[in-house]
Amino acid sequence: MSYSSSSKFPLLMPLMVACLIMAASGSNFHNDFDITWGDGRGKIVNNGEVLTLSLDKQSGSGFQSKNEYLFGKIDMQLKLLSSKGTTWDEIDFEFLGNLSGDPYILHTNVFSQGKGNREQQFYLWFDPTTDFHTYSILWNPQRIIFSVDDTPIREFKNMESIGVPFPKNQPMRIYSSLWNADDWATRGGLVKTDWTQAPFTASYRNFNADACVWSNGASSCKSTAPSSSTSTNNAWFSQEMDSAKQQ
Repeated sequence: MSYSSSSKFPLLMPLMVACLIMAASGSNFHNDFDITWGDGRGKIVNNGEVLTLSLDKQSGSGFQSKNEYLFGKIDMQLKLLSSKGTTWDEIDFEFLGNLSGDPYILHTNVFSQGKGNREQQFYLWFDPTTDFHTYSILWNPQRIIFSVDDTPIREFKNMESIGVPFPKNQPMRIYSSLWNADDWATRGGLVKTDWTQAPFTASYRNFNADACVWSNGASSCKSTAPSSSTSTNNAWFSQEMDSAKQQ
């Protein structure tokens, strides 16, 4: 995801269920996503290869995936998956605002059955405004792994055995939005957006979903049993982190 430079940033994207996946040949934003709000501030350009969201003082913008997914490995060079209703599931990547020169904070969260409060935050080791980077979510029945440029930063394991809800029964759609949250996101609301630097822009490219598409009450995957995932194509279904990735 690429951002325009500025002295102050608003919250740069809560992905309702964040997912970013490595480049997939032939991926086209026209085929995979709908821009859902923003009065023209969201655009698909370069023959469908790039999607941009824009934020100014009047409004932000957002998009969502045409498909819903129930488990998968989602990568995008730059965010989210969310189900509907009051007991929704959600997997989040969020970029919080900052002052120029300060590190960018990447905020992660997992909701299950409408319950969140599982936030973890990380300082990025690069400036996300200068180039595209790949943000990924691997979601299978055993775990959720958040990765940046193929480096795992967080693992959320299925701990239903001790009473912790885990998102595994509701299909989720990918959402991303760019909006102003300077009332809380930037140091608890202390830093306000510098609108003289608007519009702020986020760019997305190289979306890929190696995932089970949910349609008409059924999954595109032949089975949801981990034991059925023995081929290279769906190795993500039972994937776990080896010692090197854990380190």
